[in-house]
Amino acid sequence: MIQQRGSLRRRIVSGAVAVFAALTLVACGSGEGTRNLAVHDEGDDGPVVNFFSPMEKVSPDAENTARTASDQTIAMAEQALGLTVAYRTYTAEDYQDKTYDEVCLDRVRSARDDLYLLNSDVIVALGSEGKLADLSGLSSAQNLREEVRVSNTVDGKLVAIPQEVVAYGLFVNKDIFKECGLALPSTPDEFLAACRVLKEKGYDVPLGANRWWLETFVFAQAYADLYNGGDIEAEVAALNAGEARYSDYMRPGFEFLKKLVDAGYIDAGNALRSEAFEGAGEGADFMAGKSPMVVAYWGAANTDTAYGNPSFAMEVIGFPSERGPMPVLSMTGYGVASDAEHGEEALAAMDVMLSDEALRLYAETNRVISPSKNVVVDCAEPLRPLNDLVQADTYVLASNAAMDVEQWGNVCLIVRDLLAGASVDECMAKLDALQDAALAA
Repeated sequence: MIQQRGSLRRRIVSGAVAVFAALTLVACGSGEGTRNLAVHDEGDDGPVVNFFSPMEKVSPDAENTARTASDQTIAMAEQALGLTVAYRTYTAEDYQDKTYDEVCLDRVRSARDDLYLLNSDVIVALGSEGKLADLSGLSSAQNLREEVRVSNTVDGKLVAIPQEVVAYGLFVNKDIFKECGLALPSTPDEFLAACRVLKEKGYDVPLGANRWWLETFVFAQAYADLYNGGDIEAEVAALNAGEARYSDYMRPGFEFLKKLVDAGYIDAGNALRSEAFEGAGEGADFMAGKSPMVVAYWGAANTDTAYGNPSFAMEVIGFPSERGPMPVLSMTGYGVASDAEHGEEALAAMDVMLSDEALRLYAETNRVISPSKNVVVDCAEPLRPLNDLVQADTYVLASNAAMDVEQWGNVCLIVRDLLAGASVDECMAKLDALQDAALAA
């Protein structure tokens, strides 16, 4: 397996909101919502596995179906193994300026807990340091989709497994497109042409955006060929050896975003200030029919979630690329500290939580894409175009632990530099600097 020594730029946890739906919408909260269910050390009820995760909800009164489904799989492990999974939870007020990612890095490095829910950039960093146990021997690991295995393999070891694969897509108000005589765009040129018509028709900001997810446009264009017809292993090896440059892959995507900003198709200033779904940002404008398009993740289209009950016809499509609409996939994962006090029990619990039986329960509850190749769940109607592409293995990965430069977090930050006024050349220089640092490590 290719060696990884990723360069990690820490992100606040709200930047990972779509990576794990409501579970990671915690860092921008005020500490309201669900508190610790238990803080439980060595036990009076048998073996104990200490589990560190985010727990707060988007709002105190919201039904957190992702949390509920996760709890059900944990209950399955407790019943099957006769152990207790004790929750040790992150809250923004408890850790003040420390983000969930930063806290996870500290806690895993010191093996303060056993089991963790981790974002992709943290998985790369801790896996490279040898701080996460190898999960490849688990029975559940044998059923993984190949993209899940690739995304979470570091130095030849499978160090994390998710309960869902998160697909990002372009959420489109089909009624507006129909009124404007527009077909849904597939390529960058078609997207620019649609934005031009929408702006002429009075839609001042055709694409609503927040400060986290515009990197999806870059990934779709940068890696469409690599993941759909390219020699993935050879191309990644060339990047890790410095024979190819990330900046060459990503320049077209950054140039595309610059065109969108310069033409006023994205409100760059508002995007820099806006958190996902919050306040009067891109979510409110999309639901009110002011912005015809918005970027979001799969779960946002499900009933009773962010965009689950629009008053208009909605469709979720892939991002524009020369190969056509392209879903962008990312994922969190469960990991076990390599020095965990209750490591064997944690691995056994994971094997139950990530079994096909448990993943089917989780996927059916949340209507999400399962990491198991054996579990396929029907999706909400607006998601069918995106789902069809993913099931046909048409997608790009936004997190790939085989790449020496961590992708999701780093590209997000550089896109934000572009929104703040940096030139494309300046952005490419930052990518080159990250790659040079990885080569020197």
